[in-house]
Amino acid sequence: MERRWWTLTAVCLCIFMLMLDITVVNVALPDIQQSLHSSFADLQWVIDAYALTLATFLLTAGVVGDMVGRQKVYAVGVTVFTASSLLCGLSTTSLMLTLSRAAQGVGGAIMFATSLALLAQAFSGKERGTAFGIFGAVIGGAVAIGPLLGGAITGGIGWRWIFFLNLPVGIVAIVITLVKVQNSKDPTPRSLDWIGVISFSTSLFMLVYALVQGNSDGWGSTTIVGLLAGSAVMMTVFLLAEWLQPDPMLDLSLFSRPAMVGVSLAAFTLSASIFAMFVYLTLYLQEVLGYGPFAAGLRFLPITVLAFAVAPLSGKLTVMVQSRFLMSLGLALIALGCALTDHVRADSTWTVLLPGFILAGIGLGVLNPVLASATVSVVPPERSGMASGSSNTFRQVGIATGIAGLGAVFLSQIRPNTVHALAQSATGRAILAHGGTRLSAVIAGGDVRQAAATLPHGPVRSTLISAYQVGFTATFNHLMDIALVVALVGAVGSFFLVRQRDFVPSYDGDALADGSTGSPTPALAAGRPPRYQHSRRNGARHATGTPRTPAAAAPVAPAGPMTPLSPLEGPPDDPLVSRSSSGSDGTG
Repeated sequence: MERRWWTLTAVCLCIFMLMLDITVVNVALPDIQQSLHSSFADLQWVIDAYALTLATFLLTAGVVGDMVGRQKVYAVGVTVFTASSLLCGLSTTSLMLTLSRAAQGVGGAIMFATSLALLAQAFSGKERGTAFGIFGAVIGGAVAIGPLLGGAITGGIGWRWIFFLNLPVGIVAIVITLVKVQNSKDPTPRSLDWIGVISFSTSLFMLVYALVQGNSDGWGSTTIVGLLAGSAVMMTVFLLAEWLQPDPMLDLSLFSRPAMVGVSLAAFTLSASIFAMFVYLTLYLQEVLGYGPFAAGLRFLPITVLAFAVAPLSGKLTVMVQSRFLMSLGLALIALGCALTDHVRADSTWTVLLPGFILAGIGLGVLNPVLASATVSVVPPERSGMASGSSNTFRQVGIATGIAGLGAVFLSQIRPNTVHALAQSATGRAILAHGGTRLSAVIAGGDVRQAAATLPHGPVRSTLISAYQVGFTATFNHLMDIALVVALVGAVGSFFLVRQRDFVPSYDGDALADGSTGSPTPALAAGRPPRYQHSRRNGARHATGTPRTPAAAAPVAPAGPMTPLSPLEGPPDDPLVSRSSSGSDGTG
């Protein structure tokens, strides 16, 4: 087999492993909680630790690949991800699992940031489109079967094996990468944005930690207020650093186009709404309805399969319908799906979720392709890599802050709602009288079923479980209403901000190769991004020594048809996208 197909094999193996790991963990959360005696806050960190490190290192990892060599850095990323998967499976405490998941996020960021660059250097012409199509199909397939496969593994051989199964896949991918994948790096001198990395990661960590711990420590406590203030200060430092330095990890001038703001808003609200709710949907199916991991994963199929099936159709529509209409439609369908899922009761069956699941799945299928293509269509072609990395970062920030924010609401409401349900019966009032602070801790930690299992069968156990189910569903409905509002904000914002006139001219990749079309910069024609500098007059960054191409010189580029389904996806299969692969000039 030729070297380029080995490259595709190595990339697809790792991306499949990575995407599968994102989806299977949600289904395994209740089993993890029971096995490690985790609190609800611990479960939040299992997801948020991964999302935080992924968001932090995604923009930077590509720069390292450009400097050191993409094949070498990719191999390091796979090694880190595989080793941390082993540690996840061996975890004996919630803290160990959280730290191991954070390490997984670092490895995942490196893999994502360099995977598309590896494909771009290995393939050209029509084969490049084929490679990116296979890459997108692997992502979509992993997302579609993830909940079901995760449930089967967790229910069959235990939650630890969702991590252990990464080991043989990772080892094979490392060997292929080192032996068969060609190394390449950018000859243009680059530098790491250490100030940006440290300030951005510190700001996000402080914010998420404050949201997770706010209910237990008190929102007015010195600790929480200090964390929120510190987060704001560090984010200010990050924004100033990115604006002032010549080679930033995130070029803020990209957001001078309203369309880029709209695309970023859509990416954030998508993750902060339906993707953040997946955690609570899993807990509802398993904790309230009593389904096992496999049965719960099976009931997620209406969302994942519909998203997979609709995405190719949406991808074809992107060349006929303006992006803002499709983007707004997708988020509106997700919002409507949340609206149809916000009236569950303790005695409801899972089918009450089905209409909302169907609409949300269609909405995801409509949104993901247009979001991926619009992200790289609203910036100059040589900046498409950074735009894609920025979009993926907004997605991860949305997941991390969405889960933490919804978790803060959950913890603030679950106890009073459950107490109110207990107070409706004499047995419930007796439980309240004897439970005291221990009962409050059990409710807040989500350990009601485990605590009830220690009680003898009878009215006390059934009353406690029934009250918790009532309290959980009431709280769940409020969370779904919040997700509804978040999705609607994204739908309205993207409709008004993603203006068609903001889409920039694009160049055909094959035409660039023979010089027959457009007027690309010398750096772009050579397959590398041009260097950018600040203009003291207007603060904008532009390619040095290269005139801008007038907007009238070429028609507005239509959005491409790439259809990745996950919260993390690379740019569409446009040959130009891969010309800028990382860091301040893009991440794959």
